[in-house]
Amino acid sequence: MTVGAVGLGSMLIAPVAQAAPGPAGGGAQPAGDATTLVEGTPCTVTAKACVDLASRQAWLITDGKIDGGPVPMMPGAPDQPTPVGTFHVQWKDPHHVNTQNQSMPWSVFFADGGVAFHEGSLQRYSAGCVHLSDADAQHYYQVLQVGDEVQVH
Repeated sequence: MTVGAVGLGSMLIAPVAQAAPGPAGGGAQPAGDATTLVEGTPCTVTAKACVDLASRQAWLITDGKIDGGPVPMMPGAPDQPTPVGTFHVQWKDPHHVNTQNQSMPWSVFFADGGVAFHEGSLQRYSAGCVHLSDADAQHYYQVLQVGDEVQVH
């Protein structure tokens, strides 16, 4: 609503129509908006990767539709949880080795602190990352690009 002064001692209160913003950059946008969920996932159509910590599943999403998954994943341990929220791919490294000299093949980093999708055990908690099978980690590495949106629920 807009409130505007009409004259001394009087006010006008009326709803104001606003034009919906157009797509940024003129590119194709998925149908819906940032609140429209991708069917079968807890994520919205703006995500390129979706993680559901409770079900230990992950998806790839293209144009608001599931493009891959669900695939099994293993999240961070209770004392080193995978962060929840909306993130963006920051960088990628197919042969990453962390500061503890542990191999993290096919790393796609999306959250501060070195949190990434990468190949890892599906039976053992990570230190906050999202472990995927080797084949799934390679696929996520190939599909996800720097700047792509990652949603973790």
